[in-house]
Amino acid sequence: MGGRMILNETSYFGRGSVAEIGTEVQKRGFKKAFVCSGPTIFKYGVTKKVTDVLEKVGCPYEVYTNIKENPTIENVQGGVEAFKESGADFIVAVGGGSPMDTSKAIGIIINNPEFADVRSLEGVAPTKNPSVPIIAVPTTAGTAAEVTINYVITDVENRRKFVCVDTHDIPIVAVVDPDMMASMPKGLTAATGMDALTHAIEGYITKAAWEMTDMFHLKAIELIAKSLRGAVDNTDEGRDGMALGQYIAGMGFSNVGLGIVHSMAHALGAVYDTPHGVANAVLLPTIMEFNADATGEKYREIARAMGVEGVDSMSQEEYRKAAVDAVKKLAADVGIPADLKEIAKPEDVLFLSESAIKDACTPGNPKDVTLEEIEALYRSLL
Repeated sequence: MGGRMILNETSYFGRGSVAEIGTEVQKRGFKKAFVCSGPTIFKYGVTKKVTDVLEKVGCPYEVYTNIKENPTIENVQGGVEAFKESGADFIVAVGGGSPMDTSKAIGIIINNPEFADVRSLEGVAPTKNPSVPIIAVPTTAGTAAEVTINYVITDVENRRKFVCVDTHDIPIVAVVDPDMMASMPKGLTAATGMDALTHAIEGYITKAAWEMTDMFHLKAIELIAKSLRGAVDNTDEGRDGMALGQYIAGMGFSNVGLGIVHSMAHALGAVYDTPHGVANAVLLPTIMEFNADATGEKYREIARAMGVEGVDSMSQEEYRKAAVDAVKKLAADVGIPADLKEIAKPEDVLFLSESAIKDACTPGNPKDVTLEEIEALYRSLL
């Protein structure tokens, strides 16, 4: 079976590229924007950089900010009603993964009203129509939601997250402008950056990986390893490298899936509202160790991309350890916790494990995993 690649129709990169939103609005004849934005970046004026562009080209808009860090079913339902009332004909998603995931769910439901029950979108929903057109403008360098066919919604009532995979939801335009990311605080920069690294590493070793996605993922690992420390220190070079690296990782993993780092992180986010990037970052080294014997020679290339020298003279055991150690060192350097002691409770481990084993990312893990193994992985970090 051949591989499949689904990407944006158009993407813009580089400082100042946010101005291209105006170009796309005029070219496509859009009439009114529904701007989905995180409440914090709206409060601090980041969203205004986008609405200023809309105003400059005479495009009216309404802003929707009722979006949690881990967006909920209720956030989506409120957004659907607000979109209907707005009279908008396209969406501009401004922010991290939360506004973009919310926008995808809103856009799908508007054009596929038979999926108004948000839970019905879980998995690979058989939607018939493309989403309302979305222009995605990331303000974090991590999720790559602007270039993926995935989104994640939190079911608060049942304390779980569910993953939706739909080729109809990908934004038609992505605008990856490092200037939009410059206001990210250090902690968020570190967490989202480690999320991007997790995408690249899990995508590289997932069961569905193939030559083209391997190319994307290895380049993404290289860029992230070289750029994340600088991005945390808010250097231009670091911000630019992370903006590109996280997007390239998204080009890959969107088309081949992920693994149990994400499955287990989704469970933590649903139960404790843990920031997704933090959960991934804590879990990644431990799960890399667990998966190592199912990855062939791939950890050698991960170690090389992480900047480890002399990998060609190492034994398999040595380069696998070197790859894991390089990830641990990067996480420590940017201030990521080394364990889950301040995040998870022992009494919740069984529930977390049951949620993770059912997650849509689990089948893509390079090694088949049991409920008991997931439990043991959680407990090893407590």
